[in-house]
Amino acid sequence: MIDSHAHLDSPRYAEDRDALLGRSYEAGVQAILSIGIGDGPETMHQALDIARQYAGVPNVPKIYASAGVHPQEVQLLDEAACAKLDSLLQEPEVIACGEIGLDYYHPENAPREVQMAGFSRQMEIAAAHKKPIIIHCRPSDGSTNAWDDTLAQLEAEWRPTGLGGILHCFTGEIHHAKQAIDFGFLVSFAGNSTYPKAQPIRDAMAALPLERMLIETDAPFLAPIPNRGKRNEPAWVAEVARTLGQVRGISPEEAAFRTTENFHRLFRTATDPEMPL
Repeated sequence: MIDSHAHLDSPRYAEDRDALLGRSYEAGVQAILSIGIGDGPETMHQALDIARQYAGVPNVPKIYASAGVHPQEVQLLDEAACAKLDSLLQEPEVIACGEIGLDYYHPENAPREVQMAGFSRQMEIAAAHKKPIIIHCRPSDGSTNAWDDTLAQLEAEWRPTGLGGILHCFTGEIHHAKQAIDFGFLVSFAGNSTYPKAQPIRDAMAALPLERMLIETDAPFLAPIPNRGKRNEPAWVAEVARTLGQVRGISPEEAAFRTTENFHRLFRTATDPEMPL
């Protein structure tokens, strides 16, 4: 399995990160994409630091990194932050830009036009380095507004690059996912897909092509059933694979294998010469 989205630099892991990664490896997690947003631009390098710290360490997953400025901190995306992002995306361990996008859920977030401008600027930087992007999208309550705006920006500004990316922790409508797939994106499902009231997410799991899906934890957030309410960790991505398998009528092992193939195909990270890219 691959956990395609985890915040390994979270201070909630400061005391037991070694043990957490060991449990992930024992659970069958082959690799983790450590999301490099930190607490804002000043700390978005921490995911890369962790990837390098554990490189070559036995009995832990392979760790890749991303870098980006989350829409909740996008008002901090000044020239220094852009320069830092540009520098980080030059590093080979940093395989994606993100998570970036739009978040209309919290009224205290930056105005929408500021978020859109920051999203555009980061897409420009990612395109210059030919790195896929990881999308965060959260609409205001009872609306699809952020999804509609995100897909409009992606169609105008990202689709022409052909670089694709990931819709992280998908909660939109099926037509949003299908539109993004047409742009070269994969759709990633997190622990909330296991929740009893998350049938619309499972409906998307059922409707979309399996070859365009990923699984993730968003750890330390969104712990899946039966661990809901606890600190999430990458080992529990197995519960998302189990849910995906149930929805698709396949084994959890096949769900894990197929989503692992999809990850390697997007990021061209496969080490198996027989794995198609």
